[in-house]
Amino acid sequence: MDARPIGVFDSGLGGLTALRELTRLMPEEDLVYFGDTGRVPYGNRSKDILVKYARQDMAFLRTFNPKAVVVACGTVSTTALDTLRQESDIPIFGVVEPAARAAAHVTGNGRVGLIGTKASIGSGAYERALSRLRPGIQVTAQACPLLVHLVENGRFRPGDVVIETVAREYLTPLRDTGIDTLILGCTHYPLLTEVIAGIMGPAVTLVSAGEESAFELKRQLKAA
Repeated sequence: MDARPIGVFDSGLGGLTALRELTRLMPEEDLVYFGDTGRVPYGNRSKDILVKYARQDMAFLRTFNPKAVVVACGTVSTTALDTLRQESDIPIFGVVEPAARAAAHVTGNGRVGLIGTKASIGSGAYERALSRLRPGIQVTAQACPLLVHLVENGRFRPGDVVIETVAREYLTPLRDTGIDTLILGCTHYPLLTEVIAGIMGPAVTLVSAGEESAFELKRQLKAA
């Protein structure tokens, strides 16, 4: 068994949702997490800045000699993942393809919602991945720029009038389109699962990008 650790990074606390799933799925593995809380959020940055930050995050994790790295950040996964992979000799896993694969599998009516940062939504990465996996799928995307700020400040619990008001404003139009699946395209959003589920209702399945990336990493490592 390769005893080197697995590296994980995100712009802040959100990637801990992916780390939690990795710990559950692979308790035998050593994990190194870096949350760039000093520069959070990433979602309103330019692509050039995001690539710069991602390279620096990778450089830090490489000091631990990881055997693989999970980019547990939807924003970096949609804007800088290809660059990181081209520059690296170790496997790097993002959140887009695993989440898109899960959503394409579970949707019954072919209508999928997507929430993420402005950068993630603007990239069109999820739409391209879903179209490849299931041609004809309908994707309705919504940028939710305030959610990361609120989560980072501890405003994510059901009953918090601030987060519930903001989330309802973002999510109600998505719910009303008739989607039956919603991709949580930022790893901060699973911390809002109860709030989001309460707004979307039981007919909408939530897909966590961070959790799906953990499943994908386990599959790939076991197949190696």
